[in-house]
Amino acid sequence: MPLIASLIRSSRWLLPLALLVSLVSGFANAALVALINQALQASGPQLLQLGVRFALLAALVLATRVGSQTLFMYLGQRVKARLRMQTIGRIAAASFRDLERCGAARALGALTQDLDSIVVFFVSLPSIAMQGAVIAGCLAYLGMLSLPILGVALVVLGVGTFGTHLVGSRALRHLRASREREDELLRQFRALFDGAKELKLHRARADAFVGGHLAPHVEAVRAQRTRGYVLHALAASWGNLLLFGFVGLTIFVLARLFDADAHVMSGYALVFLYLIMPVEGLLAALPAISSARVAFERIGKLEAALPPEQVRLADVDADVDTDRPAPAAQPAFSRIVLEGVEHRYARENEDGFFTLGPIDLTFRAGELVFLVGGNGSGKTTLAKLLVGLYAPERGRLRVDDVAVDDATRAAYRQHFSVVFSDFHLFDSLLGLSAGRESAARALLVALQLDHKVRIQDGAFSTLALSQGQRKRLALLVAFLEDRPFYVFDEWAADQDPAFKDVFYRTLLPDLKAKGKTVLVITHDDRYFDLADRLIKLDSGQIGAMRSGLADDHDRDKNSKKNSGNDMASAA
Repeated sequence: MPLIASLIRSSRWLLPLALLVSLVSGFANAALVALINQALQASGPQLLQLGVRFALLAALVLATRVGSQTLFMYLGQRVKARLRMQTIGRIAAASFRDLERCGAARALGALTQDLDSIVVFFVSLPSIAMQGAVIAGCLAYLGMLSLPILGVALVVLGVGTFGTHLVGSRALRHLRASREREDELLRQFRALFDGAKELKLHRARADAFVGGHLAPHVEAVRAQRTRGYVLHALAASWGNLLLFGFVGLTIFVLARLFDADAHVMSGYALVFLYLIMPVEGLLAALPAISSARVAFERIGKLEAALPPEQVRLADVDADVDTDRPAPAAQPAFSRIVLEGVEHRYARENEDGFFTLGPIDLTFRAGELVFLVGGNGSGKTTLAKLLVGLYAPERGRLRVDDVAVDDATRAAYRQHFSVVFSDFHLFDSLLGLSAGRESAARALLVALQLDHKVRIQDGAFSTLALSQGQRKRLALLVAFLEDRPFYVFDEWAADQDPAFKDVFYRTLLPDLKAKGKTVLVITHDDRYFDLADRLIKLDSGQIGAMRSGLADDHDRDKNSKKNSGNDMASAA
């Protein structure tokens, strides 16, 4: 597998050294058996010499066993950290659309359970290598005692290995299927916490969720994992059966057939009894090997499902070099144009696809635009296309007559600061310079959050706030980013009437006065007259556009003001 090959190359000398130490320990173990067999036939003077050699070999076994376990444990944790960062990097570099298709449960499973399975495999590697070396050394010693009996032993081992492989293949299928089911189980676990309020308020819903959704998946995982481990146990039992069978065959049949003497017979009996533990150790490691194989497969599939976005080489260098500051926002623009843009996606619980577009729109610098429409009309999808989270399936985007393509889309996104309706709020001001803290504190006061939240060393003191207050914090972060284009997706929906008025009549005009382009997705029709343009989206199509609303609003205000002055003069 390419992933395993990459890990072997990255380990350089460490993996070969760990394997070498494990093999030395295994062969030293086998040599101990040979010494013991020699000591059983040795005279008094020879026993002292053999005892010294036994003590030295025992010390070597102890030292190499500790050394190999230490090396493999270190290597296992290093591999886990490297794979975790590699997977995190792949997730961070993937397109937003691919991330949506992949789903969080699959990625979280790879970052946790799959990586733990790989670590368990690396921790068991020294035992596997040592046991294998013990078996190889013992077989070599058996060959020295009797080559014909060794030939029969190799045939028996071959039959045992083939049978173990057949049973292990079926066990691997069950383990692979159970691991696939655990992705859905992880998604349901998240729903158990995310939907805790709704489950507590409706007992029948809670019983249906636990009994109808969670329980079947838990039972399916249990059943498939049990089958996999039982099959591995059968494989281990099969190996032990052949081993004991061969011991009996050697002692009661082959010894007479090949006319072996007592020294050879005692050597074979001692070696085969000693081999029981190494063989059992190897067979016991089969589940760990199978689980690690499934984990490597899943991580490889995840990386294949999340190809990195095409970016310019300069952008890649900036991301890799952690000593450089974060990329700044793109310079101001004159206009952003959507030409015949289309996007198609499947709606939940519906057959077929929903098509947004073709959309032809132009956004000019310094204008305030409201986007309205019914639920499911495609407003948020249009916003994701506009800000570069989705690539158009047809049509194109242009910034000042320069087309946006796959290589420049990541840089194009730096024009925008966005607060989506399903926003995520980080607990610190990531990617912003420390000098922005004073501005952040001033915004806390302006957003009426200073009594709830403090900012210290670039981190918020708490995020345990109402949804409306969390949205204000998200707005604070957006203001600090100071991008030329702002997009707000139903931002005011969770605000109280007083602060909703502040948002529409103070904050948005302030952004416009600074030359920012602002797109607001909204249903608040009482504020429609504040927009320069009103765009209505209906079933993925632009149904109507109205321009000059803010000018009309200003003229109405001036007319009322003049009328009031005339009335005052008349009085």
